[in-house]
Amino acid sequence: MAEVITIGETMVSLCPDGAGPLSYGKNFSMHIAGAESNMAIGLQKLGHVTTFVSRLGKDEFGRFIRRMILAEGGKTECREDDQHSTGIMFKENLNADETRVHYYRKGSAASFMEPEDVKEEWIKEAAVLHLTGITPLLSESCRKTVTYAISLAQKNGVKISFDPNIRLKLWGDKDYEELIAGILYQAHIVMLGVEEAEKLFGLTEKEEIEKHIFSHGVCEYLAIKDGDKGAYVTDGSSPYFIPPFECKSIDPIGAGDAFNAGFLAGILEGKSLKECGAMGGICGAYATQTIGDIEGYMDRETLERKLQDKPDIMR
Repeated sequence: MAEVITIGETMVSLCPDGAGPLSYGKNFSMHIAGAESNMAIGLQKLGHVTTFVSRLGKDEFGRFIRRMILAEGGKTECREDDQHSTGIMFKENLNADETRVHYYRKGSAASFMEPEDVKEEWIKEAAVLHLTGITPLLSESCRKTVTYAISLAQKNGVKISFDPNIRLKLWGDKDYEELIAGILYQAHIVMLGVEEAEKLFGLTEKEEIEKHIFSHGVCEYLAIKDGDKGAYVTDGSSPYFIPPFECKSIDPIGAGDAFNAGFLAGILEGKSLKECGAMGGICGAYATQTIGDIEGYMDRETLERKLQDKPDIMR
């Protein structure tokens, strides 16, 4: 039985071997990338059972994604689609802190997800349904799928976890603030960045963000992520600042999903709010030290060592 079920799109991510414009030609390595599967893999590596729901093309890229998730111990419920291809993205590393992403995902297999792809028994058996603001923007059928999953979670008393994961390239010239905020207000666990809060609510002060979210929804746990400035976690009454964890950043993409995995792991284990935040902060920082979304995600033994401030023995 999965503790956490999540729904979304995973793409093949082609990462260049160096920094600079792609127009000058690069060699690429093949990875996987998707906010929801990233989080699921992060949780699996920390010892929790997850199920990732999606659609994949009946192609080599789809098989690669499925194999990669299974290799990390995750369970997949991904319908194989022989009419549409698996989505692809290219990374463009501008420098150590900036990465541009180029999507080739329009009309992908995942964008054709429908409510029938989600089974009530999967959600009913889980403790948490994790969603992001990416999936409902992929298509109208994806939006209906997310709405249906939320209704099943609410019907069965399953906690909802949500990260807006705002991707303005998906927004185009449309305004999805109301849609994403509407999902956020239904979530019991909210994890978002400071810039996302400003986009959704026009707020930048963490205390004001906290006040707004706890007064407009059913939130029980809130984590406000602020990159290398640390994080702010609260249950609406007891806030904690989580200082940034020292790391040598190479690729920041995937760090927010790693934070989510650590934070959710702490909640599932009944840890104190401060411990949950520390777990998220360490996992997020550690994820930036390698190329690729998931390659730097830590296992349980490493996390425990970092929590106890024990040094790594390298040789």
